[in-house]
Amino acid sequence: MSSISILGLGAMGTALAQTLLKNGHTVTIWNRTGRRAEPLAEAGAKIAESPAEAIAASELTILCVVDYPAARAVLTQAEGVLAGRDLLNLTNGTPGDAREFGAWLAAKGATYLDGGIMAIPPMIGEAGALILYSGSPTLFERHRKTLDALAESRHLGDEVSLASLYDLALLSGMYGLFSGFLHASALVTSAGGKAADFLPLLQPWIQAMSGTLPDLADKVDSDMHGRNVVSNIAMQKVALENIVRASAEQGVAPDFIEPMLRLAGGRIDKGGHDEDISAVIEEIRQRK
Repeated sequence: MSSISILGLGAMGTALAQTLLKNGHTVTIWNRTGRRAEPLAEAGAKIAESPAEAIAASELTILCVVDYPAARAVLTQAEGVLAGRDLLNLTNGTPGDAREFGAWLAAKGATYLDGGIMAIPPMIGEAGALILYSGSPTLFERHRKTLDALAESRHLGDEVSLASLYDLALLSGMYGLFSGFLHASALVTSAGGKAADFLPLLQPWIQAMSGTLPDLADKVDSDMHGRNVVSNIAMQKVALENIVRASAEQGVAPDFIEPMLRLAGGRIDKGGHDEDISAVIEEIRQRK
């Protein structure tokens, strides 16, 4: 069993500590306000009086605080013990945040792994939880068994910013799904329908349409948006226009759907009317 320190005892940090304790690890905890540490101490965790004490106590230290500035503020209190230490940051932020933080820690002599948690606190230690990692492969392999107790572990590569990038990309897909559901529900309920009654129609439809994603992904990667087109952008633009018009008729804001209409129109204006909807990505990404 490993010795692990957890810095930050919000809902997620607490779930990480609880799971590690249940798996027999020696857990040292620190939180800015000590009150949150007390239930974990009753479960067997050791309370450190400072971040430096917590880091010095364990083979691996996991940070789980609100953002990267907060993580840096915590570790600034422990700069004297960072050299030679294994540090994992599970704080949500941007790829730029991860690169800057990783460079700062490297200058302090620490070995660094960045992570993105694709789960909510109750899922930690349960099937379906996923944590993405990037950065030091040596650190990852050294603590792999410990990390696997928290969630399925996926190491994306040496580049420290990848976990953050993929985390936000997955969230982007999730919020796209939510926005589609909310707009569809607004249309249905505008006519007196119920969102719950609409779901038996929507869920199979979304599942069926997800079957087109491998083909779209291949077109995105190959830039061959005109290959094997079943419904071109010009046809799909008509549907998007009708959704916007129907929304206005029903008193529903078209804010979620209008960006897709605008992007499709932009691609058509560049001569892409016979391409697949995948070509819209060329309007989204800004290639250098």
